[in-house]
Amino acid sequence: MLVLQTLYFEDLSVGQTEKLSKTVSASDVVGFAEISGDRNPIHLSEHFAAQTPFGTRIAHGLYTASLISAVLGTRLPGPGAIYISQTLNFRAPVKIDDTVEVIVSVAELMPERARARLSCICKVGDDVVLDGEAWVKVPSKEQGGRPLPRV
Repeated sequence: MLVLQTLYFEDLSVGQTEKLSKTVSASDVVGFAEISGDRNPIHLSEHFAAQTPFGTRIAHGLYTASLISAVLGTRLPGPGAIYISQTLNFRAPVKIDDTVEVIVSVAELMPERARARLSCICKVGDDVVLDGEAWVKVPSKEQGGRPLPRV
């Protein structure tokens, strides 16, 4: 679990980075299937998955993407940040017992709207398995730490 860190818009700088490392367990995949309702057998059945090009069970793509959300909601920028959008490019599968490294970096800051564009990369070893970018509204010290009203 990541320790909570609250950053205000004024604390951010381009290039600032946070990372998370998570080994994907079979119980993570089963739990995600239960929560999401996505019971595609490629995630849950070794017999089925063995007959696919992957040869084994793979994690849900959105499970991997949810690890990005963990970084945004707990570390960069942390509690109080509001997700505006997220692009996702699925590059390769994540298999059971793979360790995913999530790297989130500040790519752009929009002071007039207290928004940040974040580069998001998920890797297994040297292979990028998912990449994209997120836009978040970040609490401002000038607004007493509350997110700015939607405009």
